[in-house]
Amino acid sequence: MRVLGIETSCDETGVALYEAGRGIRAERLASQVAIHSAYGGVVPELASRDHIAKLLPLVLDVLREAELELDDLDAIAYTAGPGLIGALLVGGSLAASLAYGLKIPAIPVHHLEGHLLACMLEEPHPEFPFLALLVSGGHSQLIEVAGVGRYRIIGETLDDAAGEAFDKVARLLGLPYPGGPQLAALAEQGDGDRYELPRPLRGQGLDMSFSGLKTAMRLAIDSCRAADGSLADRARADLAASFEKAVVETLTGKCRQALEATGLARLVIAGGVGANRALRASLAELGRSVGARVYYPKPALCTDNGAMIAYAGWCRRLGPQTKLPRFMAKPRWPLDELEPPDFRT
Repeated sequence: MRVLGIETSCDETGVALYEAGRGIRAERLASQVAIHSAYGGVVPELASRDHIAKLLPLVLDVLREAELELDDLDAIAYTAGPGLIGALLVGGSLAASLAYGLKIPAIPVHHLEGHLLACMLEEPHPEFPFLALLVSGGHSQLIEVAGVGRYRIIGETLDDAAGEAFDKVARLLGLPYPGGPQLAALAEQGDGDRYELPRPLRGQGLDMSFSGLKTAMRLAIDSCRAADGSLADRARADLAASFEKAVVETLTGKCRQALEATGLARLVIAGGVGANRALRASLAELGRSVGARVYYPKPALCTDNGAMIAYAGWCRRLGPQTKLPRFMAKPRWPLDELEPPDFRT
């Protein structure tokens, strides 16, 4: 069973081929950082156009690396949502067209399910059930995962996502795009205890909030500016470190509460912010302190990629997902709308 995975939900074009029993045989990823950096953020129309230019060549590169032909594919999985509608249409159109011509299934995949299952591509991987912290530029959720398609959201952000807050604070600090990784790198040079910042909703249930923290950072940054509006390098690094520490402690505290509430002993970190080294270290320490095992995929599998879509598509090769329309694009798609596949079919 060979499944080609296509990811075009935002600003990265990812293609990979998953084969049962052999794992990921080939993958390619094209980033659009250089295109969007001049604008300080993703420009949807430019993202869509670059997907159009890059996607088919990447598909052919992946097949060439795997030493396969299009006729060797058994299914094509693609990100159907959530994401930028134009970007989703590009991936979905190519996937549906190829699948139609090859007379094989086109499998629409939920982007967040791809992130949740990415950890299964590595060894050791967690057994179900587990608790997942999904943190990215658009989502911050605590999810009880009982199996593929069996998800219960037990906590989520009430406003900004953690990754979005990272990017916005990075912009306030004058850091280049993409801001989140730049802020994390700068934080390693700073003192995280220098500035006192709030830990939003500490001890108040499992929901999160980062808008107030972002406002507190703006006020802290303004208070550090010189008369000419400049910001000293030392202050910038300490501000970045203080912000990162506040976010990490907030997420770690919520994970502790969620592990206690669910009684689960496995914690999976998913999404782009899951590549943050300070967060990984903090959650690893949490796992040791409470007797829980912590899993997180390698950084390349935390960000958007085709491998996670190919694997999720393989998991969805049977059951309700294959009965969905061959072509669909849903910029908004709640995760809890998904149904489990029927592996008995």
